[in-house]
Amino acid sequence: MANTKAQRRVLLLCGDYMEDYEAMVPFQALQAFGVSVDAVCPGKKAGDICRTAIQQRSVHQTYSESRGHNFAINATFDEIEFTKYDGLVIPGGRAPEYLAVNATVLDLVSKFSDSGKPIASICHGQLILAAAGSVKGRKCTAYPSVGPVLIAAGAHWVEPETMAACFVDGNIITGASYKGHPEFIRHFVKALGGTITGSDKRILFLCGDYMEDYEETVPFQSLQALGCHVDAVCPKKKAGDTCPTAVHDFEGDQTYTEKSGHDFTLNASFEGLKTSSYDALVIPGGRAPEYLALNGSVIALVKEFMETKKPVASICHGQQILSAAAVLKGRKCTAYPAVKLNVVLSGATWLEPDPIDRCFTDGNLVTGAAWPGHPEFISQFMVLLGVQVSF
Repeated sequence: MANTKAQRRVLLLCGDYMEDYEAMVPFQALQAFGVSVDAVCPGKKAGDICRTAIQQRSVHQTYSESRGHNFAINATFDEIEFTKYDGLVIPGGRAPEYLAVNATVLDLVSKFSDSGKPIASICHGQLILAAAGSVKGRKCTAYPSVGPVLIAAGAHWVEPETMAACFVDGNIITGASYKGHPEFIRHFVKALGGTITGSDKRILFLCGDYMEDYEETVPFQSLQALGCHVDAVCPKKKAGDTCPTAVHDFEGDQTYTEKSGHDFTLNASFEGLKTSSYDALVIPGGRAPEYLALNGSVIALVKEFMETKKPVASICHGQQILSAAAVLKGRKCTAYPAVKLNVVLSGATWLEPDPIDRCFTDGNLVTGAAWPGHPEFISQFMVLLGVQVSF
């Protein structure tokens, strides 16, 4: 169970081939904000895996789908007690199609709905709300193809003008897709009684082709959910361009596996940016740092942030860039274990990431070993930024 000392506790309703982002982003963001999140799936127990799906717009008439990360369930469905939870999150993807015909799931959702506790449902997750009778007379949105079902269930359909659209009606929060996660999560935090302070920060993300999918989007959308202004840039690319990402996972081999991830859309241009315009820097991992570490402009940018002692958060292979920039001498930090050589040769003191979700702060620098550590990684970065979520 995550964050057992948290003041709020929520349930994440999972299933095989739920959308990858729509499960992991709220799961890790809420934990980073101090909320305990139990992820459950009917027929599965704590420690089991749910397969996820990467769904995104394509050149075809509907979205494409490919395999995503393996999502580890951290609680057992048959053991949950509704009264112990303050809210419910329902990811989209294909899982809702079969969860919507599970009587036990519908009974659980009905209890949350009838009690007035917050329910946040996104994309195709609203199929479950419709099947549970929870949308009758309610205004809600969803992925457009779900609209006819919601109308048939008695909902007042709100057509999403963009895939980032969200809508709140009473205790029901609905979103069209993961594009709207920042607003979707922010509404849910507010519904749980949360207050966000100190979010007037401008943060730069250093991106590259085949950065790790989660390691870009989870902190990116989490910080946006807090109200921070976040710019994502990549050398030789401009706002509106995309970076392909990599899904790095642990599937029983001697090293991680790689699959194609979501395409990440940059929202700012690298050329002409000024570090003085930003309060902090985030460096995702994946394979991108291998070649970004050879780019003189990248190295100069990283040195400026470190020399001015602005907060810098780097995860996994991102520390290859810090090492190349010669800014780790005398520092204490961690990284993905395979990057230990870079860290040690750069003059840093190596901190063993045991377990793999361990993160460390040394002065203005936060380092993490891999994406399972995002909750701690983001929460430690929030401390340096002076951003807080209070309940």
